[in-house]
Amino acid sequence: MSHTIDKHSPSLIAHFFSGGFRPFFLAGALHAALMIALWVPWFLGFIHVPTALSPVVWHQHELLFGFVPAVIAGFLLTAVPNWTGRKPLGGWPLGLLFGLWLAGRLAIAGSETIGLHAAMTVAGAFLPVLAGLILRELVAARNSRNYKVVAVIGILFAAQLVFFHEFERYGRIDMADRMAIATIIFLIALIGGRIIPSFTGNWLRQNNPGPIPPAFNRFDLAATVLSGLALAAWPTATGITALVPFAGLLLIIAGIAQFLRQLRWRPERTLAEPLVTILHIAFFFIPLGFLMTGTALLLDDAGLRTAGVHAWTSGTIGAMTLAVMTRATRGHSAQALRSPSSTTFGIYLPIVLATLLRIGVALAPQYTMFLLPLTGLLWIVAFLGFLVLYAPFALQRKFRPNPSV
Repeated sequence: MSHTIDKHSPSLIAHFFSGGFRPFFLAGALHAALMIALWVPWFLGFIHVPTALSPVVWHQHELLFGFVPAVIAGFLLTAVPNWTGRKPLGGWPLGLLFGLWLAGRLAIAGSETIGLHAAMTVAGAFLPVLAGLILRELVAARNSRNYKVVAVIGILFAAQLVFFHEFERYGRIDMADRMAIATIIFLIALIGGRIIPSFTGNWLRQNNPGPIPPAFNRFDLAATVLSGLALAAWPTATGITALVPFAGLLLIIAGIAQFLRQLRWRPERTLAEPLVTILHIAFFFIPLGFLMTGTALLLDDAGLRTAGVHAWTSGTIGAMTLAVMTRATRGHSAQALRSPSSTTFGIYLPIVLATLLRIGVALAPQYTMFLLPLTGLLWIVAFLGFLVLYAPFALQRKFRPNPSV
């Protein structure tokens, strides 16, 4: 049966800015793909990007303060209305917020021309504005439970300020990237610890009856507190060498706690549904990153340190953002909450392989010239796969059957 667009449906532009997940998930995925498509050949010396930042510093900034905030915005602007019962941000306010994010990307990319200070000012405006909008909604609904999410965004903004300071003064980043990664990993552990057991329990009840993930309890709280302390100690140890053994040990303990915590969520019973399994795979890179990073500190092993960081960035951040974006887009476009083979093999498999290879590059740097481009290609495939497969769902407007057919 053919369908026609309902004449009462909003225009495509109005529909695009009717929910935060549409502009921010789609643009964030495009940015993630373009970022790596530019960075890999630039890092290897084949091209030049007209930015005042060095290739590694630009890559760090655009991953941590460009791509990740876009996904955070898309998720929170979609989730907060469910938490508060208030109308979601949409229309021209959402359009202006999106424009501010886009301006930041263009400013950093062209900072060689407009100047670093101007680029920093534009790029640094997004996170505090986003935090203010989220806080306004939570205060209006008296939803104090989720104030901690706003606090985490505030810490991420502080990390961006330190990032700008370090680059301007030293020409390199020593602590800010760790601050940002630690903040993002804590946010994912915080929100993931809420949604993964919930989504897993819902699926298990319908498809694989038996034990389900337990409710949040003291063990979860202890693992969360330990993780927060470990993640705070990690960047702090950068400037205080006496803290290195303590930070390393704390990271290892937190990794074990998060691994045991995840085992209680029954990940092995979700293998029949990749839409749920990918959440567990992405979360698994959190304890793995803890264990690698902690061991690297204790052994002073640079390769293991880099491997741990990329377990978090490529694995947790990359895979979790795709897991959340695919699920949210399917749910908000009335698609079945399952992963078709195109999503499993076109999005999930490439990002997992990209993560494993990126860890391999860190542990075996002699293969960088071969493995790094392949890693970048798989990352690009995963995020372009999301755009190709999920943009039609995100952009579709209301349809109704054509009465003439």
